[in-house]
Amino acid sequence: MEPSPQAPLAIAILGAGIGGLSLAIGLINRNVPVTIYESAHRFSAAGAGIGLGPNSLNAIDLIDSRFRKQYEGVKTQNERPKFEHCAFDALYAEDGFGERREWVCGPVGAPYFMRSSAHRKDLLEIMESFIPSGIVKFGKRAQSVEQVRGKVVITFQDGAVELVDAVIGCDGVKGITRRTVLGETAPDEVQPVFTGMYTYRGIIPMEQARHILEAHAGDAKFFMAKDRAVTIYPISQGKAENFVFFMKDPNPWTHGDNAIPCTRKEMVEDLKGFDDRLLKLLDYARPLKWPVWHHPKTSTYFKGRVCLLGDVAHASSPHQAAGAGQGLEDAAVLSHLLSLVKGPDELETAFQVYDVVRRPRAQKVVLTSLEAGLMYTWQHPEIGGDMKKIIDNANQRLHWIWQHDLHADIEKAESDFHRLCRR
Repeated sequence: MEPSPQAPLAIAILGAGIGGLSLAIGLINRNVPVTIYESAHRFSAAGAGIGLGPNSLNAIDLIDSRFRKQYEGVKTQNERPKFEHCAFDALYAEDGFGERREWVCGPVGAPYFMRSSAHRKDLLEIMESFIPSGIVKFGKRAQSVEQVRGKVVITFQDGAVELVDAVIGCDGVKGITRRTVLGETAPDEVQPVFTGMYTYRGIIPMEQARHILEAHAGDAKFFMAKDRAVTIYPISQGKAENFVFFMKDPNPWTHGDNAIPCTRKEMVEDLKGFDDRLLKLLDYARPLKWPVWHHPKTSTYFKGRVCLLGDVAHASSPHQAAGAGQGLEDAAVLSHLLSLVKGPDELETAFQVYDVVRRPRAQKVVLTSLEAGLMYTWQHPEIGGDMKKIIDNANQRLHWIWQHDLHADIEKAESDFHRLCRR
C-alpha cells in the first residue's frame, strides 16, 4: 500500500507590498501554493520613486525571469550621459550650489553601475500582473498571529480566523508579526526606532523641474548642508522628479507613528540658507513632516513558523537606496528555500537557514544607511562638511551592496538546508 500523498503546505503572506508580492511571485514560479492577506481593499499605489541597484536587479532575475524585461520597460535612468553611471551627483544646498567654492559636481557611482529607478506604482503594477486571480485576499487586516500546536492562527479584525502552516510577515515597518517573533525574547526590539530625521517630500512634473533647476533637472542630485539635505531624481520615464528633504531632529518623536501636518512657512524656516531654487520645490510638497523609522537591531527573523521579510525585519533609512533591494534579496532566498520543503516539519529549518543567510547582511545595510544619512547631512564626527571626503567615502561604501553574490547565498542556503534536514 502506497503512502498517502502529502497535503500541500498552507503558507500565508501578510502584506501585498513589494516584499510580499515578490515572495509570492517567487513561490508561484516554483509551484508553492500561497495566499496573500492584504489590509487594504485594493493594491496600493502610494509611494514614490524606488531605486534598484545591480544587486536588486540580480534578485528580480532570480525571483522570476520575466520580471527584468517588464522592469526595463518602466525604469528611469539619468538623462545626461556624463551621469549614466552615477547614483547621484553631490552638490552644496547653499545659494549657487557651491559655485563660489568652485564646486562643479560630485559624482558618486561606479563604472559597472547603471542608475535606474521606477515609480512604486509602475513596479507594483508589474508585480501584480504575475499574481493569479484569487491569490490576494483584500480587506484582511490581521489583528493577531499566534502559534498553536504546530499551526499558526491568524485572527483578522473582521472576525475571520485562518489556520495555516506558516506565516511570512511582509507587513511593513510597524507590522504586527514583529511582535509575534520578538515580543517574548527581545521586547525592546519590537517597535521601530526614530532615526533622528524627518522629511518633506513630493513629486514635481519634469517641465516644472526644468524651469526651476535648469541644468540640474533630469539627473539624480543630492544637495547637502549642515543637518539638512535634499535628494531629487527622475521617475516615470523622465516625466517627473521625486524629491525628499531631510531634516535633523535631535528630540524624540512624540507625535505617533505617522506624518504630522505643518505649514509651508515652517518648511521654509527649516531650510533657511538653502538656494531659492530648492525652496521652490516645496510648492510641490505635501505640508507634512514624515518621521524616518528603522530597525537597527533584530535578534532573529523567525520564531517557529512565523518569519519576517522586508521592512518588518530590517526597515532602513533611504540614504543608500537599498531598502527595496534587501526585500527583493529576502524574497529570492526564501522562495528558493520554501520550494525545497517537503513537509510542515521542515518549515522551521527553512526559516532558520534564511535567518542565518540574510540577517547579517540586511542589518548591516540598516546601520550603514544611517551612517550615510549622517554623513550626507554633515553630522559625521570625522568628516563633517568636507565634501571631498564625503564623495570619497560615498564612492567606496556601496560596492559591497551592489556587487553581492546572491547566487552564492542561495547555494549556501540550499546546502545548509539539506544538511540540517539530513538529506
